[in-house]
Amino acid sequence: MSENAQPNERVIPLTKPPAEGAAEGEGEKGPSKSALKKAAKDKEKAEKAAKRKAAEDAQKKEQEANDVSKNDYGDLDVDGAWPEDFPGEDKVPYVELGDLEEYFKDTSKMDAPGGPHITFRARVENARSQSAKLAFLVFKKGTATIQAVVAASEELSRQMVKFASSIPAESYVLVHALVKQPKEAVKSTTIQNLEVHVKKLYIEGKAKAQLPMQVADAERAIPVEGEEETSEEGRPIVTLNTRLNNRVIDLRAKHNQAIFKIKYNIKKLFMEFLDARDFIGIDTPRLLGSASEGGANVFEVKYFDRQAFLAQSPQLYKQMLVAAGLERVFESGPVFRAENSNTARHLTEFTGLDLEMAFSHDYHEVVSLLEELMLHIFNGLRQNCKRETDLVRSIYHVEDFKLPEAGKVPRLKFPEGIKMLRDAGEEIGDFDDLSTPQEKRLGALVLEKYGSDFYVLDQYPLAIRPFYTMPTTQTRASYDPANPNAGYSNSYDFFMRGQEIMSGAQRIHEAEFLAKRMREHDAKVDPESAGLKDYVAAFEAGAPKHAGGGIGLERIVMLWLGLPNVRLASLFPRDPGRLTP
Repeated sequence: MSENAQPNERVIPLTKPPAEGAAEGEGEKGPSKSALKKAAKDKEKAEKAAKRKAAEDAQKKEQEANDVSKNDYGDLDVDGAWPEDFPGEDKVPYVELGDLEEYFKDTSKMDAPGGPHITFRARVENARSQSAKLAFLVFKKGTATIQAVVAASEELSRQMVKFASSIPAESYVLVHALVKQPKEAVKSTTIQNLEVHVKKLYIEGKAKAQLPMQVADAERAIPVEGEEETSEEGRPIVTLNTRLNNRVIDLRAKHNQAIFKIKYNIKKLFMEFLDARDFIGIDTPRLLGSASEGGANVFEVKYFDRQAFLAQSPQLYKQMLVAAGLERVFESGPVFRAENSNTARHLTEFTGLDLEMAFSHDYHEVVSLLEELMLHIFNGLRQNCKRETDLVRSIYHVEDFKLPEAGKVPRLKFPEGIKMLRDAGEEIGDFDDLSTPQEKRLGALVLEKYGSDFYVLDQYPLAIRPFYTMPTTQTRASYDPANPNAGYSNSYDFFMRGQEIMSGAQRIHEAEFLAKRMREHDAKVDPESAGLKDYVAAFEAGAPKHAGGGIGLERIVMLWLGLPNVRLASLFPRDPGRLTP
């Protein structure tokens, strides 16, 4: 025993630690057998994968080299320029899908040498593969849809068939096709007696494969206010809120496009009627220096270093222009109402169709003209927009709008309307304003009695109309300073299906009387205030008797078509909770 060793102490020989950084399974002599075996397998797998990819690339190159259609399909460049060999109009006519049936009414065009070829741009509604050699697509543009066939042949490759069947729905495409008559009518498209056989197909604007909603979702009805949202044929209802959040996709629905064609036609018919009667189109300010009509229903905005307001209506300016000598004026423009109302018939921004005119004897001259105007619009829609109306009503099932004969529009005085409601069991006072349910009830009673969905309620109580409203002759004759707002007025509302679409009246045109009414109205305003001083002064220079009205364009659209919500009649609606998109 060494002299330095302790009794019973064992001496343990030292071993060299594994090399720093050695892999598991490796010792000082290198990798273990298992590690070598695993590395060999990984190498073999990588080599096989590389060979497969090389084979696939070679096959793809061979297919591309042998693809007879390689120059006839694909994605357009980012600038959308057409391919050099795509036929121009000098060789093949460019025809919009909506004009296709009209274009081929001349059946001789079907006998063109080589068949009637056309080019067009459209959106892909859907694409499906029938087989490796056959695909069917549906193209759409506006409200028009047509079936398309992509069939492999000696001149059209399977690769092109595969490309066509894989185009995401809603993509925008450029097409060259041969037009044919199908053996049987295609019931699933609007163009049923023609179909297109694709020759060239390019994607101009590619849609994402997964969109937040499908156009098909927007082409189903939303529930009426107060009804529960339920699934339809096992498919969930996409809510109005979701649709409006994705409005660009929603607006692609055929019936939505029909709605806005109808809306445009209403505006056009409105202007056409008044233009033919010597009215002058005007544009009045939407930014005001004060809340000129009184009340709290105005939006405040910052105007440089001071406060301004968005106009509730062009009412005061219309009257000022009549006083200025433009005795018949009309306007179409935005109207802003800061009403915190989330009902199905209210918007905070809508389109107003306004008019004002001087009259000769009695304000009913204006009422009669307004009745004629509305009948002109209704009959114009029947003539110009029957197809669009039928399309929308096929989704929102509603009875046809019942119209009276010209000159026979039901015109009820307010007490007569109250009596009809009371006779039907409603509890309502002589001078009470009508609630929405009471308006609808009265509309149903008028329809039952007069056979008309359109009527006028005349001579509303003075207390519930604006300060510029002319009292009736009888009311002025019995004026009581202690109760200055008692009695009736020369005012009127127009109704469709029991809902108000227009409010109007004879206006006070004499400055002193106007100032008096402003001070004694229930909602008092100061005729000397900044927003009203110029208005009152306009009548101090002398003005003719005049009357007019303001029509809510979206309301007409909603009620003509039977839509359950006025937001569907606004491209990008604004309400208390919505400022986007």
